[in-house]
Amino acid sequence: MDAKRKDFIATVVIDLIVAAVVGILVFLLAYILISGLPHVSWSFLTGTTDAFSGAGGIGVQLFNSFYLLVLTMLISIPISLGAGIYLAEYAKDNWRTSLIRSAIEVLSSLPSVVVGLFGFLLFVVKFKIGFSVISGAIALTFFNLPLLTRNIEESLSAVPRNQREAGLSLGLSKWKTEIGIILPVALPGIVTGIVLSAGRVFGEAAALIYTAGQSAPVTNFSDWNPMDPASPLNPFRPAETLAVHIWKVNTEGLASNAAQLSAAASAVLIIAVLLFNLGARVLGNFLYRRVTASK
Repeated sequence: MDAKRKDFIATVVIDLIVAAVVGILVFLLAYILISGLPHVSWSFLTGTTDAFSGAGGIGVQLFNSFYLLVLTMLISIPISLGAGIYLAEYAKDNWRTSLIRSAIEVLSSLPSVVVGLFGFLLFVVKFKIGFSVISGAIALTFFNLPLLTRNIEESLSAVPRNQREAGLSLGLSKWKTEIGIILPVALPGIVTGIVLSAGRVFGEAAALIYTAGQSAPVTNFSDWNPMDPASPLNPFRPAETLAVHIWKVNTEGLASNAAQLSAAASAVLIIAVLLFNLGARVLGNFLYRRVTASK
């Protein structure tokens, strides 16, 4: 068999594998959206859920998902940014740095249910915070830190070395060069990673079952005092998210239309995650064009 025929066969096999993967993905997305979108309505998106049967809307669960996402990112982004800058710019190539990177890899490979059980034992039981938004946010921070740290480190490491040399040659300190030159150049990749990790956090369920809880208490959306138990901004209240709600409806839902409710909530969740991914690509390309002044 000559080289051209081998190359043709290899190309066909690769194309078939790619087509199979894409076909499975399209089938799953189409099945979820076709099954769920007919049951999605404005009242479903803004209504409240019956605590006993699980019937009703997902308004509170949607708010809880976004609120928990915001808290998680507020905690994890500064820590990840500091860790990524340290590993990319300041860490020496020795056993300590290798140990840190190995710890990050191990943490990133932990199942989310293990992270949830750790959060349950530490924050819910030991610290007596209870099932709450803040317990879920801290647990998801452990879940999110490895991905964000590696993304920021790789984005900074991808910046050409001559950018650093140019800043230092102008008399800037290493920190000034990092903040004023390197970080803006790496910003598109960093923002893309942040948005993608946000989509991952938004769809997480296993870790939140044991930390944020499986209930959505009645909240007063006219009360924005974070210290009020009925306020939606209270970080110490239980908060069932959309992903946890889907799991709960499928396993414990007593409503006669539980299958339709689950399908509709799943379609909303899929659309939200797709928007996060598309937003990451659009925002990353926009920032890249702004930073590089390219069209």
